[in-house]
Amino acid sequence: MTSARGGGRGRDLKVRVKAGKSRTLSSKLWLDRQLNDPYVARAKREGFRSRAAYKLIEIDDKYRFLKPGCRVVDLGAAPGGWSQVAAQRVGVEAGRGRVVAIDLLDMDPVPGVEFLVLDFLDPDAPDRLKAMLGGPADVVLSDMAANATGHRKTDHLKIVGLVEAAAAFAAEVLAPGGVFLAKVLQGGTEGELLAQLRRDFATVRHVKPPASRAGSAELYVLATGFRGG
Repeated sequence: MTSARGGGRGRDLKVRVKAGKSRTLSSKLWLDRQLNDPYVARAKREGFRSRAAYKLIEIDDKYRFLKPGCRVVDLGAAPGGWSQVAAQRVGVEAGRGRVVAIDLLDMDPVPGVEFLVLDFLDPDAPDRLKAMLGGPADVVLSDMAANATGHRKTDHLKIVGLVEAAAAFAAEVLAPGGVFLAKVLQGGTEGELLAQLRRDFATVRHVKPPASRAGSAELYVLATGFRGG
């Protein structure tokens, strides 16, 4: 790994990753992208666990739903970037609000965040999250993603299935006026899911924050103004 391109004054150095015998082209491209990603560098400087933190920051800066005192559920939380942002913005460390999180993978504790290691699709998961929450939620976040198969249509169906499960959970736990934010793929949420969200929420929109890579098929659906009941 190494080498840098430089030369003229004021020109940024770009890290070049060499393709070794043990490194596939895809892993080389991923590593090259990570090493030269300004959001990755910024996350390290500012103490966030992943560049994904800035996706939530940018969406919330625009739509302002993570308010002091809010109760938040973070689905697919590891490694914890979204939980960190949510905890900061609702004021958990100051004794305001609450953030509960779940993931298949373990993660290092986030101060003030209650975390459960469990598959969200496990039948016990919704009730355990509700017990941890101790009341209605104001915001349900889902950055869950299924393992990619490489087949675009299959991957889209898998992630829509996760969003459907997250949306059903949100409809059970959100207080009136609540917010649901979930990751989908380009093409957005379609058919029944979109129709259901429009029945349950006053406003449904697709958003792609600047921190979401331009070449990525990643997109988010933001539903605000939960109708309740």
